[in-house]
Amino acid sequence: MGTSPVVEHATGWSMAIGVLLIMLGVLAVGAPFFAGLAATVFYGWLIAFAGAGHFIYAWSERGAGAALWQMLIGVLYLFAGFYVIFHPVGGIIALTLVLACYIAVEGVLELVTFFAVRRLSGTAWFLLDGIVSLVLAALILFHWPNSSVWAIGTLLGISILFSGIARLMMPMSRRRLVPAV
Repeated sequence: MGTSPVVEHATGWSMAIGVLLIMLGVLAVGAPFFAGLAATVFYGWLIAFAGAGHFIYAWSERGAGAALWQMLIGVLYLFAGFYVIFHPVGGIIALTLVLACYIAVEGVLELVTFFAVRRLSGTAWFLLDGIVSLVLAALILFHWPNSSVWAIGTLLGISILFSGIARLMMPMSRRRLVPAV
């Protein structure tokens, strides 16, 4: 029993994308500052486009007050987005601080979850996740702003690397499960 041509085509694409993501992840981990700058500029553009979206939305508002607020929010978004685009080092420092705070809050919530469901099997993973998150947040916060050089790019690279591994391993496991004809 063989696999269909559609499955084999999708498997090939998944493996190719997996290899590409692994290479990009290794590159990001190897050059975390540049990966962090690239991510910061990308987020800057997202924020700027969101500002433009607020201006467009302001035209659909019926009242002058609501339209004014949407335009003010749009100005704020545009200012923040273009500031990050044109000052990416300042943006990466700010994003690193936000990331560290996010990871710390996530760690606390994971610990709260662990204590709420600790009697259930497998909940030790919540405890481990919470502890690792708090340690990572502490590493970033205690060394901030110097941690800005490595934090965002390294974490982004690790995420991309594991996405690539997952996209490579899934089709490989399917190929092993399907008996050859």
